[in-house]
Amino acid sequence: MRLRALLDTDALGLRLLGGEDELDRTVRGVMTTDLRDPSRYLSGGELVLTGLAWRHDADDSESFVRILAQAGVAALAAGEAELGDDIPDDLVVACARHRLPLFAVHESVAFATITEHVVRQVSGERAGDLAAVVDRHRRMMTSGPAGGGPDVVLDLLGTDLDLRAWVLSPTGRLIAGTKVAGPALPADMCAKLAAEHLAAARTGRRGPHRVTLGPATYSLFPIRSWGHRPAVAGGGRSPQASRDVRETVLSDWLLAVEADAGDWPAERLDLLQGVTQLISVERDRRDAARTVRRRLAQEVLELVQTGAAPAEIAARLRVAAPVLLPGLGAAPHWQVVVARVDWQGGEIEAGPVAQSLLEEILVDPLATGPEPSDRIAVAHTGDEAIALVPLPAVSAEHDGSETGILADVLLESVRDPLSAGLDDDGQVTLGVSAAVHSAEGLRGALEEARHARRVAAARPGRVCAAGHQELASHVLLLPFVPDDVRRAFTARLLDPLRDYDRRHRAELIPTLEAFLDCDGSWTRCATRLHLHVNTLRYRVGRIEQLTSRDLSRLEDKLDFFLALRMS
Repeated sequence: MRLRALLDTDALGLRLLGGEDELDRTVRGVMTTDLRDPSRYLSGGELVLTGLAWRHDADDSESFVRILAQAGVAALAAGEAELGDDIPDDLVVACARHRLPLFAVHESVAFATITEHVVRQVSGERAGDLAAVVDRHRRMMTSGPAGGGPDVVLDLLGTDLDLRAWVLSPTGRLIAGTKVAGPALPADMCAKLAAEHLAAARTGRRGPHRVTLGPATYSLFPIRSWGHRPAVAGGGRSPQASRDVRETVLSDWLLAVEADAGDWPAERLDLLQGVTQLISVERDRRDAARTVRRRLAQEVLELVQTGAAPAEIAARLRVAAPVLLPGLGAAPHWQVVVARVDWQGGEIEAGPVAQSLLEEILVDPLATGPEPSDRIAVAHTGDEAIALVPLPAVSAEHDGSETGILADVLLESVRDPLSAGLDDDGQVTLGVSAAVHSAEGLRGALEEARHARRVAAARPGRVCAAGHQELASHVLLLPFVPDDVRRAFTARLLDPLRDYDRRHRAELIPTLEAFLDCDGSWTRCATRLHLHVNTLRYRVGRIEQLTSRDLSRLEDKLDFFLALRMS
């Protein structure tokens, strides 16, 4: 903005004392100071506001004005509150000598009023300039190769509008951030922001969504696929809005800005929407780069499922290995991860959603460089996504069971965000196979991962995973027992004990659990429960009497064990 515009704004109460020929200077900021030497805080173009507390005699005026002129400030505005109506003549003379415009500020006008007006005007002009840059950059990206990715435009937000901003995946992974934002956003904060965004998105409300975490307020803007967003003429409602939000909620990125967008003008909101569109172009470009890896996975999957000869599968794996895991030879070990997204009601094509989500979930466990997703090849068939994961060949003394991806690690950092996006009508389940070292083992690995996923699906919770280790235990059978059989079996064995405990507070159920956990050892069980052995024998006898079972028999012990597990 120009100095002339400030003088023409009556509400600011400015009176020109000198420098009429310099009123076309541009104001780029505002600073209030009463320091004798404020040069370290000046960068040029400021309107300096001062109460003249630094002035003791005429020599002070000359020194102060010379410092301001050398720093390249736009003008000086002196308050009349301390000195009445008279600004010292020596200050007027010094400003004229250094060609520095001088204003008097009426005592009824607070410096804060001037500061707020200047900041608002300058910020609006910067936003307009930045909008032009963003628009130009977007046109360049949509018509040809990109330069710099999302980091470039985030840096513009930081340097031009002093906005700290980050691009996050739906799982809370940090994709890009403003370089001037200071320390990187902590992982737990990223996960919380992603969870808040997904929960708000499920309500169907239009963004930006605002959330306060700790002392800061964040505005969350969805980043939707640029290539699939329908064009809307005349500012009408996008057809995208009529789609089921569940089709994209688990795959859309988000832009988190540390600011409250609730009182932003329309121009700034439009600017941030332009930024999200610009970033979505880069997102589509990254997705396109995964096409080769997806095709390789699809080809291998089809060969495995159609019963192709191991030699044919091995040939495709030799092609895939250098693409997915460069530098580690043509015969790495392989692991299979299967994922599925299930929604209650609605006709939703879940396969592509599961594919995109599995690619995202596998990034962190495989992180090895700036683009760890280069190691991931994910295909989808029906509602199921299948990842073919290459691993460095394990040494001879390992069988593969201790290497690779572990099911319980996959979901550690993504469970909360995904649960928020799933709300109460969706479930994400994953199954992980053991590592195999040849094409012959790949079909078994696929079936192993699928079976592990079915075990995960039988568990309570919105986001569940199971690994191959769990398929060698009795717990493999329990999830597949029909609910009515479960209820009848556990009621027949445990209800008499529960009823007795409610009436007498005898703690027969805890005693039974401890007795089985101690493998029927009277001494160890009595010690664990802090009981005399005779008291323990009395309780076990009561359990046997109420249930007509004998806890010295292996079959009865096993029945009680399974009943407790299924209850």
